[in-house]
Amino acid sequence: MKNLSEGREGRLYKIIYKREMAESTVCHLKIEAPRIARKAKPGQFVVLRVNETGERIPMTMGGTNPSEGTIDLIFQVVGKSTALMRTLNIGDVITDIIGPLGQPTHVENLGTVICVGGGTGVAVMYPITKAYKEAGNNVIAIIGARTKDLLILEEEMREASHDLRVTTDDGSYGHHGFVTDVLRKILDERKDVKLIVGIGPVPMMKFLSKMTKEYGVKTMVSLNPIMVDATGMCGACRVTVGGKTKFCCVDGPEFDGHEVDYDELVKRQRAYLKEQKVSIDQFEAIGK
Repeated sequence: MKNLSEGREGRLYKIIYKREMAESTVCHLKIEAPRIARKAKPGQFVVLRVNETGERIPMTMGGTNPSEGTIDLIFQVVGKSTALMRTLNIGDVITDIIGPLGQPTHVENLGTVICVGGGTGVAVMYPITKAYKEAGNNVIAIIGARTKDLLILEEEMREASHDLRVTTDDGSYGHHGFVTDVLRKILDERKDVKLIVGIGPVPMMKFLSKMTKEYGVKTMVSLNPIMVDATGMCGACRVTVGGKTKFCCVDGPEFDGHEVDYDELVKRQRAYLKEQKVSIDQFEAIGK
């Protein structure tokens, strides 16, 4: 059986670019992965191991460059694996990356599309926003963060859309409030919105979907449950959508936002918080 990992076939997943963002809580790595870059589409993800003893973690790609053979990973440091990734520098190598995985975003010319990104969800939203614009849609983008210093990819999102709105929870930049505040104002003013795509923290996607349901506008969200094998066999990434069990790795990661059981999703995401804290505390103490 042919191994999906380029690394196993003698190729190296070398880091060729690194940038720390959002007060160094978010990191952007550009990695050489030519076969993945050639096949990946907006909305898809990869699973990687930082080193031989590392855990498998899923990451949605924040962009690809097929001609250069690179993929972009933009992640927030929240646990041991992401903290370890942040210590890597240009020239270092990631042990394994498999992908592209998951269903790509279904992109077509619909008319007016609103793309809403919160926190590091903006990184996932960027290639999707760009794809909708390239397909001929009128794209309105809304991005938000807790404060100005935590906002990412503003200029990239401005270029990828026709109209960019920026919000901060504390009012330090752009609209003072949440992305849903701006979204509601747009939906009150415009009746031609055909689709809303929302990606960000689960509470944001939950309340965004609840609000858009009032307006009867189709809404898609990208989910990020705990994932292990990423091939549909282990069931770790199961979510309930429309009363049915779906596996995020093969059925998603995008689903109808009006059908997702967000409360169940939150409970499953919190299942290993104690273990995660022990792991990150140990990493910070001894570096492994």
